[in-house]
Amino acid sequence: METAILAGGCFWCTEAVFRDVVGVDAVQSGYIGGTVENPTYKAVCSGSTGHAEAIEVRYDPAVISYADVLDVFMGTHDPSQLNRQGNDVGTQYRSAIFPLDDAQREEASAAIARWDSEHPGEKAVTTIEGPAPWYPAEDYHQEYWDGEGQRNPYCLAVIPPKLMKLRKSFQDKVKG
Repeated sequence: METAILAGGCFWCTEAVFRDVVGVDAVQSGYIGGTVENPTYKAVCSGSTGHAEAIEVRYDPAVISYADVLDVFMGTHDPSQLNRQGNDVGTQYRSAIFPLDDAQREEASAAIARWDSEHPGEKAVTTIEGPAPWYPAEDYHQEYWDGEGQRNPYCLAVIPPKLMKLRKSFQDKVKG
């Protein structure tokens, strides 16, 4: 298994998407890229810690490549929005890739360039950051869509369109 760390707005939303991607073994919501050790959800949401809400994706590279993981990431959120996704506004909702080595860093640059070339007139503001410490989010945030999220009006408004986009744009990458 290999690991990808991605920030694309609310981690409940990106986690829900990647839990449906073939080759993905596990997804954990958490925080990365800030200045405070062991941040809490409340502190990160305040925007004062510098962290992004992010996901750690464990995937099988024999089934899905890092480049494909990045393409799914770029294609299921709006990487052209600076420090926001929809109504979620602040640096904690920024679009960012946190490569774990030089090869991932090169792939991240290539994924951003691919997105830019496929979207004339738009430009991804996705940053490439790190290395940085990873902090798992509190337990109640893990697998949120499969539990509480199904009753949360915010999630019901935001996650199904992302899942539909995944199924439409990446049919061959969706779990059966």
